[in-house]
Amino acid sequence: MTDSFGRTINYLRLSVTDRCNLRCVYCMPAEGIPLLHHSDILTYDQIEDFTRYAVTRGITRVRLTGGEPLVRKGICTLISRLAAIKGIEDLSMTTNGQLLGAMSKDLREAGLHRLNISLDTLHPERYTRLSRGGNLLPVLDGIQAARVAGFGKKGSPIKLNCVLLPDTTEQEKNALITFAQSNDMELRFIHCMDLAAGTFSRVEGGDGGNCTRCNRLRLTATGILKPCLFNELGYDIRRLGAEKAMDLALRNKPPKGMYNTRDTFYTLGG
Repeated sequence: MTDSFGRTINYLRLSVTDRCNLRCVYCMPAEGIPLLHHSDILTYDQIEDFTRYAVTRGITRVRLTGGEPLVRKGICTLISRLAAIKGIEDLSMTTNGQLLGAMSKDLREAGLHRLNISLDTLHPERYTRLSRGGNLLPVLDGIQAARVAGFGKKGSPIKLNCVLLPDTTEQEKNALITFAQSNDMELRFIHCMDLAAGTFSRVEGGDGGNCTRCNRLRLTATGILKPCLFNELGYDIRRLGAEKAMDLALRNKPPKGMYNTRDTFYTLGG
């Protein structure tokens, strides 16, 4: 499956909720957000049906995002249903790790292949400040629980995502590098982005932000198929149907990101 610029599209990011148990400074306002009504959020049946169709078109990689995907009730049920779809070669999740300690074993048994864990600092006080009240310890415990559950082995690497802020120090970066290396994890540095201003750059240690090689589509928790993170186009799969929404997203996927004043990171999943 290719877009109008010849890029192979094989990666689908699924936002399963707008809810999150943190209020990170680069993602959410301090006062929180007006939560969507449950009827506005795609059901697991709708997510599974769309994913099954997307796989017939060439999607082989699927990532679950949020908000925070682990706060959605029954998330392991969705994972097991997606894992059973023939043609998905890589099923992963991005999480802040707060609930990972209790859920790692169930996630692995449900069929999740890989984890990306958000970790912006190893300083407890700074973590609490950046996440507006979060606790670093559950994340560190969650990482170890994930390793015990089988994540991090060959073919299922644990990746750490660190958002670089203007006051992130070289000392913090080096501490994360050492931590990742000592635990056989991959580390990605993501420069802080601004949707409305169109500020983004390539991910250090990853392939995000490279528009010439972009291979992804995004489905929001409300069922809007987005051809680009930094673009305001979106196609409602419930109104248009999976086939038409997919055709429009492929046809209108832009050559590069520009800006997006309509969406937010907590609904797009980053």
